[in-house]
Amino acid sequence: MSSTAPETSNAAHTPAPIAAASGHLGVLDGWRAISILLVLGCHMLPLGPKSLRLNETAGPAGMSLFFTLSGFLICHTLWKNPDVVSFFIRRIARIMPLAVAASTTFLLIQGKSLEFFVPHWLLYTNYDHEHTTKITSHFWSLCVEMHFYLFIGSLVALTGRRGMVLIPILALGITGLRVASGATINIMTHLRVDEILTGVTLALVWLGELGAVGRLLRTAMLRIPTAVWILLFAASCHPLSGPLQYLRPYLGTAVVGSTLLRTTNLTGILSIRPLKYIAEVSYALYVIHPATMYGWLGSGEGIEKYLKRPLSFGLTFVLAHLSTFGFEHRFTDWARRLTTKRATPVRAERTSP
Repeated sequence: MSSTAPETSNAAHTPAPIAAASGHLGVLDGWRAISILLVLGCHMLPLGPKSLRLNETAGPAGMSLFFTLSGFLICHTLWKNPDVVSFFIRRIARIMPLAVAASTTFLLIQGKSLEFFVPHWLLYTNYDHEHTTKITSHFWSLCVEMHFYLFIGSLVALTGRRGMVLIPILALGITGLRVASGATINIMTHLRVDEILTGVTLALVWLGELGAVGRLLRTAMLRIPTAVWILLFAASCHPLSGPLQYLRPYLGTAVVGSTLLRTTNLTGILSIRPLKYIAEVSYALYVIHPATMYGWLGSGEGIEKYLKRPLSFGLTFVLAHLSTFGFEHRFTDWARRLTTKRATPVRAERTSP
């Protein structure tokens, strides 16, 4: 079920209601599916014409949307239930089993030595470039994710959930560091995590916890058409857009926010069942897809290579389905059962339907 934004004149001042009693937001599934499809397209297809550099645009766009969603959902989860131990158990159970299993398998296939395994198992390959490989280089994003989990969990443990209201300031600080470093795009956590922190900011706006600033941001996302936000975001993802790339985290978040805070025709499209399914298997799709272009499936030049891509896509989806429902769910279900007994949800003001 998708969210429904208030239709009264003071919509910009009233947090949108949770879409369902479970807090599930169908529109976010749509964006998650789009994010992984953009990444798959970037890595597996020739998005042409080549002169437009669409492959170099699709990848950053997909990752920025994914990070926004991650920040939003993690903040929303911790705001409802600031039990940090349960949070860490569930996040580790969600990320680590497939990350360890896949990286171990990929590295063994390539005959790599032990020093390659440790950075992948401990998720710091985005700072250890010498020990990444062609089919594990994308693990950098898992590193950014896990580093963010460690940070926000520690923040809530030390300050309580109210400490999260400091994150928008931190996001600006990270962006400032990117500007000072000339890092329009980077895989190191301290030069990329603003894409997740802006998602946290969106959650705080949604929850109504940023006061006048939050109301201003809400008004901007509601009054500017979603199509405009999408065009600006796409431009910020293009490698030739110069300084506009520094705004990519904020424009990507505005795209998601503009569809989250109001109901449009796009809301229904983002909530369709095929996108929901793709969203559900998206983590496995991301982790597995480079391996399906390894060896014979990735050999050849030009048309010969890309004629094999349907096989790679099909294999990626089959393996992702088996991984999600036959492997990963065992760990996430276990973590859910383990943490249910610890659950001490906190009712957040102004977030009831």
